[in-house]
Amino acid sequence: MKLGFHLGYWGSGPIPGARESVLEAERLGFDSVWSAEAYGSDAFTPLAWLGAATSRIKLGTNIVQMSARTPTATAMSALTMDHLSGGRFVLGLGASGPQVVEGWYGQPYPKPLARTREYVEIVRKVLAREEPVTIDGQFFQLPLKGGSGLGKPLKPTVHPLRADLPIYLAAEGPKNVALAAEICDGWLPLFFSPKSDGFYRAALEEGFARPGARRSLADFEVAASVPVIVHDDVEEAASWIKPPLALYIGGMGAKSVNFHHDVFARLGYADVADKVQELYLAGRKEEAVKAIPTSLVEDTSLIGPPEKIREELAAWEATVVTTLLLRGDAGSLARAAKALS
Repeated sequence: MKLGFHLGYWGSGPIPGARESVLEAERLGFDSVWSAEAYGSDAFTPLAWLGAATSRIKLGTNIVQMSARTPTATAMSALTMDHLSGGRFVLGLGASGPQVVEGWYGQPYPKPLARTREYVEIVRKVLAREEPVTIDGQFFQLPLKGGSGLGKPLKPTVHPLRADLPIYLAAEGPKNVALAAEICDGWLPLFFSPKSDGFYRAALEEGFARPGARRSLADFEVAASVPVIVHDDVEEAASWIKPPLALYIGGMGAKSVNFHHDVFARLGYADVADKVQELYLAGRKEEAVKAIPTSLVEDTSLIGPPEKIREELAAWEATVVTTLLLRGDAGSLARAAKALS
């Protein structure tokens, strides 16, 4: 199982020590480093800056929000990043949720799976550079219909370094996971647990079985964001993870549409997820954090003394996950890598 480093997205400003942490990850032999975006910093720019300081580690977006850019604009950034990094770039895409898509980007959210299918198709057409890019889709038309009538089919002026540049899809629901298996080269799960492996394995196999599927489980990447905290006190380690969990379960999305909440409900924590959401949306955030049991953290993280982490790692190695994406500063990455070795 490979190790990756997930920087995440910025908070109120740049991530402190990001460059030093990425250099340490490369020194430790990590396979990849990943950036993210919400509604502040973008995913491409920090990765380009950090990529200039490295020479080997893969550079991935986890994730680029599709509604933030047209498919051709995303493809342009991807082929540019791939050239600048010498073929180290991985394009991770995601649909985000209706609050961000409609509230921040001013784009419609309905039918995210069908929209994703068209989006990826266009990106691949750009990267292939076999002919001018055209599509008459439900969501995208190239050239645009109903415009000036002067639109012209085009292909990129830049010759892509790799026509088969890998594309991963962030997904949490079974239909979206199956779509990732069908049309992409990898899947970026969030809040994965070995206990949910059978559920997701079945969704992946459904996608692999579809006509025209690109890959099989044997050559498909699954890079899961997994908190790894080496600490003698399990409860103390869990206390650092519970606040962001409360945010995602309770506040990342509307009460009627929160995909993160649904992940934990499927994992057997439906009552906990409902309670956390109720408290968080009522503004009682500290109570929401306290409502999360340590068992939930342990199901989706690797925390505790090194020997506990090594013992639990075997369950992760038996899953579909091919890469563990860790977070932290340079020191915590080194401790985690040692515990996982």
